[in-house]
Amino acid sequence: MFYNFKDIEKKWQSYWYEQKLFKTQEDRLKEKFYVLDMFPYPSASGLHVGHLEGYTATDITSRFKRMQGYNVLHPMGWDAFGLPAEQYALSTGKDPREFTYQNIVHFKKQIIESGKGIDWDREFATADSNYFKWTQWIFKKMYEHGLAVLKDVEVNWCEGLGTVLANDEIELIDGRMVSERGNYPVVKKAMRQWVLRITAYADRLLEDLEELDWPEYLKEMQRNWIGKSNGAMMTFSVDESDESFEVFTTRPDTIYGATYCVLAPEHPLILKVTTEDELSEVKKYIDATKQKNDMDRAMDKSKTGVFSGSYAINPLNHKRVPIWIADYVLPHYGTGAVMAVPAHDERDFEFAQIHGLDIVEVVQSDAEGAFTGDGKHFNSGIIDGLFNEAAKAKIIDYLEKTKQGYAHNTYKLRDWVFSRQRYWGEPFPVIYDEDDNIYILEDDELPLELPKLKNIRPSGTGESPLANAHDWLHVDYKGIKGRRDTNTMPQLAGSSWYFIGYILKHHLGMIPLDTEEAKKLLDKWLPVDLYVGGTEHAVGHLLYSRFWTKFLHDIGLLSVVEPFKKLFNQGMILGSDHSKMSKSKGNGVNPDEIFESHGADALRLYEMFMGPLDADKPWSEEGLNGAKKFLERVWRLFDFPIEQDEVQELRQSYHQTVKKVTEDYEKLAFNTAISQMMIFVNDVYKLQTIGKDQARGLLKLLNPICPHLTEEINQSILKQNEELIYSEWPTYDERYLIQDEVEIVVQVNGKLRARFTAKTDMDPESAKKMALEIPNVSKHVEGLTIRKIVHIPNKLVNIVAN
Repeated sequence: MFYNFKDIEKKWQSYWYEQKLFKTQEDRLKEKFYVLDMFPYPSASGLHVGHLEGYTATDITSRFKRMQGYNVLHPMGWDAFGLPAEQYALSTGKDPREFTYQNIVHFKKQIIESGKGIDWDREFATADSNYFKWTQWIFKKMYEHGLAVLKDVEVNWCEGLGTVLANDEIELIDGRMVSERGNYPVVKKAMRQWVLRITAYADRLLEDLEELDWPEYLKEMQRNWIGKSNGAMMTFSVDESDESFEVFTTRPDTIYGATYCVLAPEHPLILKVTTEDELSEVKKYIDATKQKNDMDRAMDKSKTGVFSGSYAINPLNHKRVPIWIADYVLPHYGTGAVMAVPAHDERDFEFAQIHGLDIVEVVQSDAEGAFTGDGKHFNSGIIDGLFNEAAKAKIIDYLEKTKQGYAHNTYKLRDWVFSRQRYWGEPFPVIYDEDDNIYILEDDELPLELPKLKNIRPSGTGESPLANAHDWLHVDYKGIKGRRDTNTMPQLAGSSWYFIGYILKHHLGMIPLDTEEAKKLLDKWLPVDLYVGGTEHAVGHLLYSRFWTKFLHDIGLLSVVEPFKKLFNQGMILGSDHSKMSKSKGNGVNPDEIFESHGADALRLYEMFMGPLDADKPWSEEGLNGAKKFLERVWRLFDFPIEQDEVQELRQSYHQTVKKVTEDYEKLAFNTAISQMMIFVNDVYKLQTIGKDQARGLLKLLNPICPHLTEEINQSILKQNEELIYSEWPTYDERYLIQDEVEIVVQVNGKLRARFTAKTDMDPESAKKMALEIPNVSKHVEGLTIRKIVHIPNKLVNIVAN
């Protein structure tokens, strides 16, 4: 028979979609399983084969779990707001809403054509008003609980894009900060912004990582991003001045080795402590720092800095130490000021060497350079002879008693700057009166929708294009003349709770988040059982989603405190040249073309067979052709006679295959599951026959990966009325996994001389006797004295002779 994949795949895709066969039922008798993809941003370029790698993996799992009897939820939606759409709109003159929703149509078509089984009744875009109504509502609740605050903060301002950018939207090129999108200059600027106080959840975000089934490297990335440090806060007074400043240190025990202090260029005390002679250089240095972002400042090995001209007083030994200004100290870590101990801090050591500053050892060691380990203290007054931990405790106790300091923790984590000066995003449900008093819209006034604007270019005033929407902007509200907030929320707002939105979405709309009905559904389905996506969201999206989940738990809407139980990062599919796929390199692969030339099943099979799911793998046309040939081989297999009874010679191979594939699907080890199915197919070809139950079992095992081919064979050839997607997963019998015969290796003095086949668990004496009777073995022991014979059951006979 000819395998007409084009007609077969279209037939089944239409059937699944029209019959809503993947619609999730609220079945209380079945255990739930929630499988989630990191939803795509619907760009004009459409999906690429890299998207489909992760999407296929989750689809395999959802189909597998459904056949195992779970009640599966597997939804899909669209991360529709954000800067990329707005920039595209500005460059083309198109309306961002119009072309975003056009792109969604194309994306959805591609996902359907990939064979992915989705409950489309739960589909939504973050730009849908019945969805972002609740994004605005969550913001409102955060405001009411003191977690959304308006304050002046230093931000990354991009004039070319007319908006604030997050650190991960910025690149450093030739020492200058530029936007990742468009390479526009970026500078530091103080602006009044909405900020979400994620720092209030820092400890919980750290502690709860321990309970998650996530890759350890990803958990470590979050730990580092949060960056909790235990230590002490202490006060340094400025010599010949009434001024003082606080420093945070994780090593208060090294206070006697502090030989200088450093203030961040943004520190409010700088101009007060800078002397007349140093003022010009200090101002130049501050201006230069504004061109750098925090990450580059922290990683910069050059350790630049300028002397302020003033001195501070060490609170323990009362020595004068110079006050320097350097950009390796960040304004928001600790206090923006550090005591520098170059003998026991690598960063301080490098700076001291470059600028010729004193280096005083206070912890004994034989190390060259900065010694940061544990050791006995000397030159250290009240802590001489103590090791690190005891010394820290004694110093903190002394600081607290003398009111010069106290025990303290700090975090690298910053509060989330939540305002964007753009049009295409969720508007803030906020009105200001003439005295800048804040009014938050009532629940029944949500959603606040965007006005239609012909001109969505940045205003040039630091406000978003919404400043041009006069009729929308100015309102009479509760008897006062008000003005709406012209900022919009960042793209990450909508993606911080979309996994909740799927649970509440149905074909008629969205179940209100603040209802008992919603609570029952959320308690049932959360947390997500499997979340698959790329590593690019390791801190931003994942951290913010965890933060929002904990907040919604705290106000009684969720029972869970973590959104994603198991997280898996798939690797990247590279171009055939082993580099990242991109338009500029011309090494990208369009899945639409593969659907046409090879079929969706072949693409799914190939991408899962390329290698481990979490590895980076190069694209290969030869490998894709091989996948298509295997499917044709499976198709032809059903030309063989199909016996009503089990084919005995296939029994062991079949049960081994069921066991291996089941275990590998659980581990997302799809490449090795496919290898095992190939072995079984080869065994069938050797015999040219297969039993009916064995044939249907093979189809069930292969169905999650290749659903179109298997459903067609099941219906058209095996004449089964029950779709495979709702059939019962095959089981294996342990009795048939035991091998009847094994191959035994025979060695003489450790060298391979022969092999023979024997019954499993043959008794040792019989195995030794059979080994000695083999001609090539007897030849190599002739004339020698056999000292001993080593027998390893079912594996080896080694004859030791001399």
